[in-house]
Amino acid sequence: MDNTITNSFRNQPDESGHFGQFGGRYVAETLMPLILELDREYRAAKIDPAFDAQFQDLLAHYVGRPSPLYFAERLTEELRKDAPSGNGAQVWFKRDELNHTGAHKINNCVGQILLALRMGKTRIIAETGAGQHGVATATVAARFGLPCVIYMGEKDVERQQPNVFRMRLLGAQVVPVRSGAGTLKDAMNDALRDWVANVHDTFYIIGTAAGPHPYPEMVRDFQSVIGTEARAQMLDRTGRLPDLLVAAIGGGSNAIGLFHPFLDDKDVKMLGVEAAGYGLDKLHAASLAGGSPGVLHGNRTYLLQDDDGQILEGHSISAGLDYPGIGPEHSWLKESGRVEYSHATDQDALDAFQLLCRTEGIIPALEPSHAIAAVVNRAREMPADGIVLANLCGRGDKDIFTVAQALGVEL
Repeated sequence: MDNTITNSFRNQPDESGHFGQFGGRYVAETLMPLILELDREYRAAKIDPAFDAQFQDLLAHYVGRPSPLYFAERLTEELRKDAPSGNGAQVWFKRDELNHTGAHKINNCVGQILLALRMGKTRIIAETGAGQHGVATATVAARFGLPCVIYMGEKDVERQQPNVFRMRLLGAQVVPVRSGAGTLKDAMNDALRDWVANVHDTFYIIGTAAGPHPYPEMVRDFQSVIGTEARAQMLDRTGRLPDLLVAAIGGGSNAIGLFHPFLDDKDVKMLGVEAAGYGLDKLHAASLAGGSPGVLHGNRTYLLQDDDGQILEGHSISAGLDYPGIGPEHSWLKESGRVEYSHATDQDALDAFQLLCRTEGIIPALEPSHAIAAVVNRAREMPADGIVLANLCGRGDKDIFTVAQALGVEL
């Protein structure tokens, strides 16, 4: 196992933001002073009791944390029907879809807007794919009275109209991005261009655990509330830790938020699930399964790219998973062997989406539906006293039209 940082998987990247060979700061010269200032301010905020008190207060009384830990009894029994005798692990969900705004994204946005205020920034920008990060950013910007611009790929604007309307209701300006494939990668490109041009007053709230250092570490830390709560709740409810953690991965913020507090628990296995789209031999967004190391959006990580290093377009039925890269800490965790990564196709996700609806009365987002697809396979292989804990990172209101179209249903 190549643990090149420290003996603990939970420790920080090095001073330049590297997790092994991954991470770092690859940004325009104009941005470097701001990135270094952000790093200093974040280090100071981490040890400031007043900052933590405000963050925790907002998580409790605005976001609605802690989110519940739920035993999916009917799904567990359904999976046991097709499992070998004596198999079929218990399935539990960390229900972050019950947060204010309907996803895990709000955790990180609360933390980052407090940093923006601490730094005296007066304008907020963000990128979004599925729209959940855009909604969460628009929400916190409205809460603190700051103007907000959200960059969103034209394709995603079309397939996520409910979230576009929510962002506009919250007072944000939504800018459709028409370059490239008109998806998340292109939205992030335009947000970075805006940031370079408006460095003096603008704070960029990045939505995933990627980008130039300190963003991957910072987003991970704000999202680690998921795993910290889940760890305590699981011990309280069952008296033990889970055998397997499962989370969907695009850039990877919900997954690293669940995984990080468990990384030094050697008996807890972890599985990140990428979007295999139409299949790994066709169009997909599985950077770890079908990519190679390169540099994009300020960090070195696994990317979908051709032999010349040109970024390829990712595809997923889920607008939040079609990013052609992944957070650098995930790349390091893959190479170190601490976390296993697999993939689920669009059809796998659709099947899992419908299964959870029917068995538990929960309509999940298409993002965690990829994780549920993996749970279906893994839980059947595990003994009946095993425990699988999956992060239900978003609710499916936003995906109803996409799912209906995929199933041939007219609304």
